[in-house]
Parts: sequence; C-alpha cells; structure tokens
Amino acid sequence: MSTTVHEASWRGVESRERKAATPPGPRGTPLIGVLKPFSDNPLDFVTQTARRWEGGVIRLPFGPVTQYFITDPALIEEVLLTRSGSFIKDEMTRKLSTALGQGLLTTEGEAWKRSRKLVAPKLRKKQIEAYADAMVRHTEAAVGKWETGEVRDIHEEMMHLTLEIVAETLFGASVGDGAHKVGQCLESMMEVFVAEERTLLRFVPDWIPTPSRVKARKGIGDLDAVLFGMIEARRQGAPGDDLLWLLLTAEDDEGGRMSDLQLRDEAVTLFLAGHETTALALSFALTLIAEHSAFERRLTDEIDAVLGDRPATADDFMRLPLTTAAVKEAMRLYPPAWAIGREAIEEVEIGGYTIPKGGQVFMSQWVTHRDPRWFKDPERFDPERWMVEDPDRPRFAYFPFGGGPRVCVGNHFAMMEMVLVLATLYQRARVRRTSWEKLEISPAVTLRPTGPINMRIERIDKA
Repeated sequence: MSTTVHEASWRGVESRERKAATPPGPRGTPLIGVLKPFSDNPLDFVTQTARRWEGGVIRLPFGPVTQYFITDPALIEEVLLTRSGSFIKDEMTRKLSTALGQGLLTTEGEAWKRSRKLVAPKLRKKQIEAYADAMVRHTEAAVGKWETGEVRDIHEEMMHLTLEIVAETLFGASVGDGAHKVGQCLESMMEVFVAEERTLLRFVPDWIPTPSRVKARKGIGDLDAVLFGMIEARRQGAPGDDLLWLLLTAEDDEGGRMSDLQLRDEAVTLFLAGHETTALALSFALTLIAEHSAFERRLTDEIDAVLGDRPATADDFMRLPLTTAAVKEAMRLYPPAWAIGREAIEEVEIGGYTIPKGGQVFMSQWVTHRDPRWFKDPERFDPERWMVEDPDRPRFAYFPFGGGPRVCVGNHFAMMEMVLVLATLYQRARVRRTSWEKLEISPAVTLRPTGPINMRIERIDKA
C-alpha cells in the first residue's frame, strides 16, 4: 500500500513539473527564432520538426511570438472539437479578414453562430444535389474542347472549370459576369498576404502602409466593386437555386436578413473555398492517377460500370467508392489546406503542457496525413486504404476539411463536385504526364503547384 501511495505522489509531482515545463522544440536564432528556416521551406521545416520532437506539442519561437505545433491526432481532436470552446481562429487567419471580411472563416462568437445558421442549411445534401447538373455539364463542356495529342496545363484547366461551376452555383452567373475578376483579385491578395507573413513584416503594425499592403488594399477595392455589383444585379434578377439568391432571401430566428456587406463577405469566403481548393485537389488527384496506370484502369472500370455512356448524377456520388477514395487519398498526400491554426482565449492544458491565454496553436494536415503511425507506407498513393475502415486510425489523423464546430461548411459540396468531375472527365479522356519530374509545390495560404502541370490529352471517343 505504501509503495502505491509513493508512486501516486511521485506521478503527481511529475505531472505538475511537466505542466510547468516549456514544451520541447528548436530554439532558433536570437530575435527571429525559427522564422528563417520556416520561411525558406515550410513543408520541410514542419516535417523535420515533427519527426525530431515527439510528444504531440512542440514550442516554436517565431520572432517575438511563440507558437505551439500540435502533431498528435488525439490532441488535435482536443483543440478542434472537445475543447474548441477554449480557442478561436488564430491571428494569421483573422488577418485574412482584410480581404475576406467577416465571413464564416474569420468571424467568432455570436456573429459566427448567426452566419453559420444562415449559410449551413443552404449547403445541406438536398440543396447540394441540385448543383450536380451544373458540375457535370461544365465538365463535359471543358473536356469537349480537348483534342488528342495536345498538351494542357491541367491545373489551369481545373481552375477554369471550378470557376465556371462556382460562378453558376454561387452567383447564378457566367464567368464573364465578374467571377473571373473575383478570382484574379483574390489570387493577387493571397500572394501579398503570404509574402508578408513569411518575413519580419508580419510584426509591423497593420496601420503602416507597406507597399504590399497598399497593393492589397487596391485589390480589395476592385474586389468590392465587382462583388457589390453582382449582389445588386442578383437582387434585381429572377429567383433561382444559386447560393447568392438563397442567402439574399435567408432569414435568421428574428426574421432578419444579411446586409450587403455580410453577403459580400460570405460570398467571397465561399468563392475561395469552392474555387481554388477544389481545383487544387482535382489537379493533384489527376497527377497521382496519371502516375499509377494500374489504379487508373480500376478507376475507369468503376466509372464505366456505374455510368456507361450516360451523364453522372447526384445519385451516382455514393455509387463511385473508388473514385471517392482517389479524391480522399489525393487530399491526404496533398491537402489544399496544409495547416490550420487556433488561438487560446484562456489558459488551457493540452498534452500535459499549459498553453497560455493568447497562445497561437497550429496543426498541419501535411504532417499528420503523412505520419507512418497512422498510414502504412505514407508516401505511397494508395486509394485502397480508404476502401476499408481502419479501426486503429485516430479520428483526427485525417482532417482535410478541419474538424469540430468550425469544420468547412462546404465539405459535402466539394466532395461531390470532385467525384463527379473526375467521373465525367474519365468517361471522355485520359491525361498523361509529359514529364516524370517530382511535382513542385508551394505552401501559400493553400498548397499550390509552383508551375504548370502539363498533361498530354487522350480522347476516349466511344461508339
């Protein structure tokens, strides 16, 4: 009995000491900490850091700011789900409000709850299914322009295709009605944002007009002009099923509707999520499938068996498990959202360490999705791993859309779009890599290819 009491007492002391101790991690260099190695190669830095310091919580000094890198799925689940009330979006994400405004991605508290109640019902299964026709129709039109033997940048093709789809489903408009301008403005502003966040300019007060901020503010002005024009035009138009019209007419519990400013903010947030991230996931999926001919044959066999020569429909989404698995595996290896962050709004213990109030926490899908503890042979493209549930894999070992209350509201829309686009594309064509060089990627706000992904087209003309 005395030994048991002694052990319990010793463990209690150990727990208190560990809680008081600083989490392990690199010291970096004076003044700037680990900012330079992170800026030079973010993906390599977070990968090597996670491998060197195990335990689930890693302390990283970024100049005067300390960040806490969470790598264990159980602890990620605490931050995103079970203890989500102790966190808000991180400082860097909140800075995106300069461009995105106070939409679902950047707001907190009651404003976020109200927005979620207004937006989420418009993205439920029944409503999303109404957009399947547009997804398939635009894919057929895009692939119909391809010719056997020509080389196309598949990422550019997917960016244009998802732009067409989001323009119709979100704005009820064609690309020529302004959606293309929205895409250009967002692209420019995201580049400016990332350029600052990877240098000491991130610590310069927001009110100081650096050249990049001046450029960003001009872009925001251009963006607002387009979006407010589209909102007004949609208000004057006929009722429809597009998200903008549904949000225009949505009412909260008190019968209130969104202001034009709130509509602008939600529209630009949904546009960014529905356009760029979906295009990236499709581009990566097509690249990986092109590198694995045996899997491509299995994939096309499934598509032929389910669809034959008819167009895909919303009902086919659940009938294409291997196509869905290909999308999931592409997002495991190349998650468009490669890291997400939170800020502690109170002192909170995670993994035995105390995260102080205001502490910046981040988690990386890139790192966790490639952890050999959760995924056998993690660098290998293996969609088969998603065909059977793995009971030993932690829930948050895979979180391409985030998780918890702040999970991406458009995740079901994105999954259906990607599956139907791939199924429609492979009914009509194959894409072949023109080079076997390693795919070069850059982790900006999203994970992007650094250059074109050139593919040679092979048309499948069925009798």
